[in-house]
Amino acid sequence: MLKRTLVPLVATVGLALSTSLLAFAQDATPSSPTTEGTQAMNTPIKTGYAPVNGINLYYEIYGTGEPLILLHGGVGAIEMFGEVIPMLAQGRQVIAVDLQAHGRTADVDRPMTFEAMADDIAGLIQYLGFEKADVMGYSLGGGAALKTAIDHPEVVRKLVLVSTPFKSDGWYPEVLAGMAQMSAAAAEPMKGTPMYQLYASIAPKPEDWPVLLTKLGDLLRQSYDWSKDIPNIKSPTMLVVGDADSVRTAHAVEFYELLGGGKADAGWDGSGMSNSRLAVLPGITHYTIFSSPLLASTVIPFLDAPLP
Repeated sequence: MLKRTLVPLVATVGLALSTSLLAFAQDATPSSPTTEGTQAMNTPIKTGYAPVNGINLYYEIYGTGEPLILLHGGVGAIEMFGEVIPMLAQGRQVIAVDLQAHGRTADVDRPMTFEAMADDIAGLIQYLGFEKADVMGYSLGGGAALKTAIDHPEVVRKLVLVSTPFKSDGWYPEVLAGMAQMSAAAAEPMKGTPMYQLYASIAPKPEDWPVLLTKLGDLLRQSYDWSKDIPNIKSPTMLVVGDADSVRTAHAVEFYELLGGGKADAGWDGSGMSNSRLAVLPGITHYTIFSSPLLASTVIPFLDAPLP
């Protein structure tokens, strides 16, 4: 089961991630007037570690303006958003984060939970001196972003959830089966993937690779359902999925309706429109959405729009 389900899954993610990393690294070529501004956003203006919630959370800041916290997916790092960060940073201050045990953030002696990661993000926002910030997360990072809005609504201005379910059965059954196989046993087979190569090149303790997979597997095997909390979210929220995502399309629609969207015709003047948005990106999978220019061009107008 491990080889049939998990390894092909992570290999696909690894291929997509390697493509994203390659594009992100290609800012060494000469710039043209039309691309110079975007390429300049490939370099963070600040990096650091925030001592929050018992962990030293690594972050990078790109651009200036309204703050946007950006959270990567499982077994990934900031580099997952390599092609998207420059686009987002043209109009705002992007604070990209390596979550617990991922990337440059060392693990600590605590389980990996959505609640703890949400506490980390709320602490980061306060540490950086922001009263509120927009929060955008993909997959695992989307779960952390969603729990931040649920548990710490006072620090979230707008919320963007990319390929993120509100309960565990929002994933397709075969995806859940693959997640269930995540453990230290997968550490060796996954050493051939670009995900491990990235981890080994930036992690404070590369030998903790099996620890990351163990804690991540423990988290992913847990059943959760936040449906009762969703209607209470006050922050304007955008849901983004691919039309060939690992999150079921019907689940995304159900999520949107829990947020108050899709209840009635908005009317000629749009007065009946909710504060929530749903975007289904065509020809996009769970393994390409985080690096797709379509993601940035879809999210930016929502973030730029004035608060209702």
